[in-house]
Amino acid sequence: MEAADTPRVGAAVRRRRRALGLTLAEVARRSGLSSPFLSQIENDRARPGLRSLQRIADALGTTAVRLLAASAEARTVDVVRAGDDGGLDRAARVRPVVRGRHQLHALEFTGAHEADREFRHRHDELMYVADGAVEVEADGRVHRLGPGDTLLLSGGVRHRWRTTDPRSRVLVVAIGDHVEVGES
Repeated sequence: MEAADTPRVGAAVRRRRRALGLTLAEVARRSGLSSPFLSQIENDRARPGLRSLQRIADALGTTAVRLLAASAEARTVDVVRAGDDGGLDRAARVRPVVRGRHQLHALEFTGAHEADREFRHRHDELMYVADGAVEVEADGRVHRLGPGDTLLLSGGVRHRWRTTDPRSRVLVVAIGDHVEVGES
C-alpha cells in the first residue's frame, strides 16, 4: 500500500473525541493508552495497530471500522487489491475490503480470532466462511460454519464468534451505522 493511500485516523479520532467533549487524558484513562501516544495518533505521527484502535474506539463509544471509515472519503468506484491492508498493521489479520464513508462495511479476517467481544448490530450482518472453520454464538446457540457456509444475523441479535482453524478466512459484511460493541 502506498503512503498516499494509508488512512489517517487521527482527524477522525480527534473529531469524535471533541464531539464527546473529552480530553486526551480522559480518553487515555478509558482506553488504557498513554496521552502522548494518543496525541501522536491524532496528529498522524503514529499509526495504531488494530488492538489499540479498538481500545480507542471503545473509549469513544464507536468502533474501529467506523473510525477508519470516517478517515477516508467516499468513493463511487473503488477496487481493493488482495494485498491492501487498509491501513491496519498486517499482524492484526483483518483488513477492510470496503474503503471510505459508506454505510456498508466489510472486513476480511484471516487466521486465529477469539470470541473476546460481543456484538449487537441494529441492522443485519452476513458472515461468509471462505476457508477454515468458525463458531458463532448467537441467541443462546452455537453455530459451526465451514468453507462456503454463510450465516445471517438479524439486527439486534447479540453474538460473538471465533475461528476454530488457524487457516480460516472469513468475510463479515454489515451496515456500519449504529453498531454497539459490548465487553464479554
